Amino acid sequence: MAIEVGRWSRIRSLALPGLLTLGGTLLAVGCRPSRDGIDPATLPVEMRSDYEVFARRCSKCHSLARPLTSGITNNAQWVSYVTRMRMQPGSGITESDQVVILRFLKFYSAEEVRKKAEANGIATTTPSASAQATPVPSPPTPATNPPPPPSLPPPGLQPAPGSAP
Repeated sequence: MAIEVGRWSRIRSLALPGLLTLGGTLLAVGCRPSRDGIDPATLPVEMRSDYEVFARRCSKCHSLARPLTSGITNNAQWVSYVTRMRMQPGSGITESDQVVILRFLKFYSAEEVRKKAEANGIATTTPSASAQATPVPSPPTPATNPPPPPSLPPPGLQPAPGSAP
């Protein structure tokens, strides 16, 4: 029995430092913010802070490429996706973070759709982040107003039914 105890002692003495080193390495690599996102300088100024929240929160659990290359363009799918991520233990995503993350992802998706359409030669009218959501149409100018409809002659001057004018 003394041989068995000594054997396990030696295995533990060799294995424990190895496991600690491996665990430390995984912690150091696994918890470091991911650098696989996009350069914030390429974003409109008003989207940069939203991107920073997205990058900080979402890189805690997975690469930023995961949502950025997901192909999701439907806003309801984004809501479902981010809600599911927010419910993960340790995500750190608050309800207010969710609003900000969704705003960024919706913007990013719209931009990706616009870029793809442009590459395929399709004109798009997707507003940029700084554009108003609903532009106010200009009133018609006098030159574009249609002429008034012709007025009907007074009742006494109307031709009889079936007669030529």
